[in-house]
Amino acid sequence: MLSKKKTVEVIEAMGELFPDAKCELTHRNAFELLIAVMLSAQTTDVSVNKITPNLFDRYPTPEAFTTAPLEDIMNAIKTIGLYRNKAKYIKGCCQKLVDEFNGEVPRTRKELESLPGIGRKSANVVLSVAFNVPAIAVDTHVERVTKRLGICPPDATVRQVEEILMKKLPPEMWSIAHHRLIFFGRYQCTARNHDHTVCLQLVGLK
Repeated sequence: MLSKKKTVEVIEAMGELFPDAKCELTHRNAFELLIAVMLSAQTTDVSVNKITPNLFDRYPTPEAFTTAPLEDIMNAIKTIGLYRNKAKYIKGCCQKLVDEFNGEVPRTRKELESLPGIGRKSANVVLSVAFNVPAIAVDTHVERVTKRLGICPPDATVRQVEEILMKKLPPEMWSIAHHRLIFFGRYQCTARNHDHTVCLQLVGLK
């Protein structure tokens, strides 16, 4: 497994490859990001970004979603996967935001995870991107890349991957590391067959 020092060097090398690495979900505020993150489960960011402008024009607030018929929400998001369940989660989440958080997106992981449709990974994205709280969201790209590069052992769980990254990187690097790992996994070290030696060379491991 890579040392703390080497892990930092690898993440910094990714930063040189992808200096503009950031959240690719289009949003204007914490609420829009929260809904976009829910929609992005098992769906590409590109697909989500195609529907959210119209969705948020129609339903700009949690209150707007709570009063909308479920069928209407489903119709607005039906081009993406799992849209029926996602519509239910959105409506339930917005109802809880209105009932318990005065229509505001909460700023703690515990409160975020109490919302329907929001797990630890999604909560970490909102904390990091919307509120600049150091956090590492482990998605499929982060998990795959950290294991392939030897940052984490192959049998590590998603939670263990997060904890290992938090130990090996200083807190001020957590959020940017998450984005760099995603970009590296999305645009360089993809899940498809490829010459992995190039990936290793690009981050100084070969």
